[in-house]
Amino acid sequence: YYTDRPENARLENGLLVIEGRQERYEENYYTSARLKTQGLQDFQYGYFEARMKVPDGWGMWPAFWMLGANFGRDTEDPNDSNWPFVGEIDIMEWVGKEPILAYGNLHGPGYSGGGSLGSTYRHDGPISEEFHTYAVEWDFDGIRWFFDGEQYGEKSRDIVGDRWVFDQPFFFILNLALGGTMPGPIGLDVEFPKYLYFDYVRVYQPIAEAGG
Repeated sequence: YYTDRPENARLENGLLVIEGRQERYEENYYTSARLKTQGLQDFQYGYFEARMKVPDGWGMWPAFWMLGANFGRDTEDPNDSNWPFVGEIDIMEWVGKEPILAYGNLHGPGYSGGGSLGSTYRHDGPISEEFHTYAVEWDFDGIRWFFDGEQYGEKSRDIVGDRWVFDQPFFFILNLALGGTMPGPIGLDVEFPKYLYFDYVRVYQPIAEAGG
């Protein structure tokens, strides 16, 4: 259950802390938080980067991602505001059962869920042990993924033709999910609370693209 309580999301020692807790809340047994810029700020094209430290443990699923700004809006065509037609850019996903792998993915019409367009970075040790930077460079031609400044993947608009949905504004989502299809169930040996740390989120855009 995602809450807006300081127990689950707060600023602490200059860091954003998202805390996953094992507790009974609203008929659920775990709480966490999800932060969004939806309706506040969205972006189209640029270089987007976050410095993060993820929590270890089976079932942990931290992510730094973006959704098309039309998501959930009233539109003439329902598909224009529904997932995956609005598009999803996963700048980073990580799951505790695969501690040395970081994922970047695109979801859109005909390429979502298990059929998403993805790239994988293989680190030389458990990613949860220290802070790392995760980024995408996004322009009209395509999207490129970076881990600690090293490019590890790229997808161009040509790969899906007219089903490319990344020529519109997107908003940020920062969250720590606990359990689910991708990470699997929470391990019985996982000790709570768990902490996802963000040092910063940065956006780089040419002045013209940034709107002035």
